[in-house]
Amino acid sequence: MNELDRMKLEAAAFRGLVGHLRERTDVQNIDIMNLAGFCRNCLSKWYKAAADVRGIELTKDEALEAIYGMPYDEWKAKYQREATPEQKAQFEQTKPLHAKISGHL
Repeated sequence: MNELDRMKLEAAAFRGLVGHLRERTDVQNIDIMNLAGFCRNCLSKWYKAAADVRGIELTKDEALEAIYGMPYDEWKAKYQREATPEQKAQFEQTKPLHAKISGHL
């Protein structure tokens, strides 16, 4: 496989993941973090970091909107629920496994 085809496939897979997460507004970020060690916010940070490396101007808010499909504050108001004590405890236990870009280490 050549480099261009590989990049096209990776981009398509990323768009598929983002599209799926946009549809699954019932799934909370803390649940994704607790199970997989990353969440929508991590994706937005990876997206912004990729832009920064390439010299592409992109704000944190623009990166969040690229992942959430709407302004982050709007998504939080519509879909984010308060984490339960159990979710928070699991979050603390799984911190060593969180993505390095998450900021939770």
